[in-house]
Amino acid sequence: MTPTTGHTRTAPNSPAADAGWALPSLDLARLPDVRAALAERAAEHDRDASFPTEGFALAHEAGLLTATVGTRWGGPGAGLADTARILRELGAGDPAVALVTAMTLFAHAEEARGPRWPAASYARLLAASGPAPALVNALRVEPELGSPVRGGLPATTARRHGGHWTLTGRKIYSTGAVGLSRLLVFARTDEDPVRVGTFIVHADSAGLRVEETWDHVGLRASRSDDVVLDGVRVAADEVIGLDVPGETPGARPDPTTGAWNALGLTALYLGVASAARDWLTRFLHERVPTALGAPLATLPRFQAAVGEIETRLTGAQVLVEALAARIDAGGAAAEEAAAQAGTAKVLGTRAAVSAVEQALALTGNHGLTRANPLQRHYRDVLCARVHTPQDDTVLADTGRRVLDRAVLGAASA
Repeated sequence: MTPTTGHTRTAPNSPAADAGWALPSLDLARLPDVRAALAERAAEHDRDASFPTEGFALAHEAGLLTATVGTRWGGPGAGLADTARILRELGAGDPAVALVTAMTLFAHAEEARGPRWPAASYARLLAASGPAPALVNALRVEPELGSPVRGGLPATTARRHGGHWTLTGRKIYSTGAVGLSRLLVFARTDEDPVRVGTFIVHADSAGLRVEETWDHVGLRASRSDDVVLDGVRVAADEVIGLDVPGETPGARPDPTTGAWNALGLTALYLGVASAARDWLTRFLHERVPTALGAPLATLPRFQAAVGEIETRLTGAQVLVEALAARIDAGGAAAEEAAAQAGTAKVLGTRAAVSAVEQALALTGNHGLTRANPLQRHYRDVLCARVHTPQDDTVLADTGRRVLDRAVLGAASA
């Protein structure tokens, strides 16, 4: 069972207790207040493309950044359902805060499901997560490679020097780079045969440089800049997966990890769409054309359109919540739900994008005016399409499964 409200306790025999530190208390009841506070500054950060540092401080104080830390580490052990709730609320407030929070929560959740980090390295991360935000993200995308999820070796290279490695390379679309505590860098070794792994880079490492290349239509405050690594030193005990047999370069994540990513990010963009819907409903009540003499909200045409928007968003949210709950429950049902997560992402992100598009169509120039937030919500929600798994991959995989099932059914008939 995952927490809905409450406080993080330091487990008596946990590494946290031994080290004398504790994580912030988790209180999901504070989510509406955090959402409102984020929304107050979201337009400013979007306009300036500035990193919302104060927003992460608010999320940290509410225990949201460490919600998925495992109970054996003294964390709350929040599951996917609560994580989706967190990301939906943060996404409605400031999706840039939500996106970097998502990456951090996914990293902790993966570690809670099965330890991969060197124990001492993870303990250091948690110690840093107690007094202040300690943001984490995986840096995998490169100029030539693109995303490794479609296969291929990274150009970023690790060279062994006694008790440490040195990293050289460039990562692009490095979300939150300027504010990260740990950068999980996907790299290859210069050995023969080549090995691949994730190298844990501390933000203050010598030779690490963030180039401000991010100039995007949406999620401008996410600061998804380039990261340049020029002989960055990484201790030998700060590497993940390098010696794990059977791991394939650029391989897709396991089904559960993929489901967390798909459903969590879908919830985030449904939050963006819900913020757009809320603005739309206020606008329709406040807008009173002279010729009508009544708010637009009184017209059946607008009522039906808002009903269509709400139906799309409700259906998508119910689907995400149901699959997340089944994954949290475990067992065979969880495996089936994880397999359906990509489909839910396609349906959910399409619902989010189409809902905001319809809101724009209803409001015309008002919706596209920079003084109003609807145009920002639209630019942000469009980013839903670029996250893995992308629609073409999900649809091709789903189609193959259906076709294979039809062949098997015919053979057994």
